[in-house]
Amino acid sequence: MGITQEKLKKYLENIERDNHKGKKINAILHLNPNALAEAKIIDEKIEKGKAGKLAGKIIAIKSNINVKNLICNCASKTLENYKAPYDATVIERIKKEDGLIIGMCNMDEFACGSSGETSAFGATKNPTCLDRIPGGSSSGSAASVAANFCDIALGSDTGGSVRNPASHCNVIGVKPTYGLVSRYGLIDLSMSLDQISPITKNIEDAVLILNVIKGKDEKDATSFESKEIRIEKLKNIKIAIADVKADKDILILINKKIEEISKKNKWKVDKVKLKYIDLAVQTYYPICYAEFFSGTRKFDGRRYGFKIEDSCGEEVLRRILGGQEICQAEHHGKYYRQALKVKELITEEFEKIFEKYDAIVLPTVPKLPHKLGTKISVEDMYAYDAMTIPANLAQIPAISLPAGKINNIPVGLQIMCKRFNESKMFSIAKNFFEKEA
Repeated sequence: MGITQEKLKKYLENIERDNHKGKKINAILHLNPNALAEAKIIDEKIEKGKAGKLAGKIIAIKSNINVKNLICNCASKTLENYKAPYDATVIERIKKEDGLIIGMCNMDEFACGSSGETSAFGATKNPTCLDRIPGGSSSGSAASVAANFCDIALGSDTGGSVRNPASHCNVIGVKPTYGLVSRYGLIDLSMSLDQISPITKNIEDAVLILNVIKGKDEKDATSFESKEIRIEKLKNIKIAIADVKADKDILILINKKIEEISKKNKWKVDKVKLKYIDLAVQTYYPICYAEFFSGTRKFDGRRYGFKIEDSCGEEVLRRILGGQEICQAEHHGKYYRQALKVKELITEEFEKIFEKYDAIVLPTVPKLPHKLGTKISVEDMYAYDAMTIPANLAQIPAISLPAGKINNIPVGLQIMCKRFNESKMFSIAKNFFEKEA
């Protein structure tokens, strides 16, 4: 039995034991029924020396990214039995390089949520602390990596939907520059903010998968060609520590980590005040609501699935109704266009900071994950993404790395860099996270 088959067998055992039974993590909704046969073919290629860059890597996919012949339901009753008729561009590229798709991950319904609790098929548990939320909306993707159900997972990041759960689940989550990765085949939450993004156990795998899935795609006009991403040697690095509001214990942990790494590498460090960061949440949601409402008009029950308003959960309906209100003619200029203006101010502010500094470092999430089932306000739920949203608004790359734990609960450290500076971002991140592939 080859390496891919052996690894797949182990992961399937883990899923059977911890996902469906035992811990009931509920991170994987559907398994690829052809995985064993596909693993055998990949191992034959490896033996012949003809395998691709991802040969031997087992990959789980968020259930809003189309994988041909697998159920892609966005964790919603609206698309409960929808079987994808085609591969998203990222899936085509993964398969071309012999990556093996193990199955489809749970998520917040239609990516509406920050906790992993809004799925129509039950909440995902956090493998690192089972009574806590895993974060969202890419809850199942982060939990699958953390629970050792796969090597790599793909999620989508609209305002922190990959970095937020990566922080809570003690894994690495990367949001690429907007346009670096094709969105063709993604059932997106917000077209101007979303990016398909990887979650991994180490930086090397994050670089590997991103190099495979990135690049220009004729099916996505927002996509760009770009240079190969690589980890480089760094010189004369200047770090900006963002002055943000977060739980005191989290700030102490993050600042201690920054001080330790910057001193070790002799990096220059300054604290900077981000003038518009407090407006990030208020700027994000009018854009997100309006674009989500527009995007859901295709779920009318005529072509596939059920009418979304008749079959969706509370959070999805809240965003549809909010988006409908924002998109009404009398409100169009008042909310959506104003939000776009502030989005430009945030973008300009980041550009100015990156003229002086190589990276901005801050916590990923301002508070520890709450216990599953805890009733919290909509405002408190949205606040989970207060420090991740700015990167989506400014269209810059950002990464969340494990920074340590508080009361045995993981905390993530976030690094942001200038657009298309993924190589520098990974190179800086490597100093904060030394775990090898």
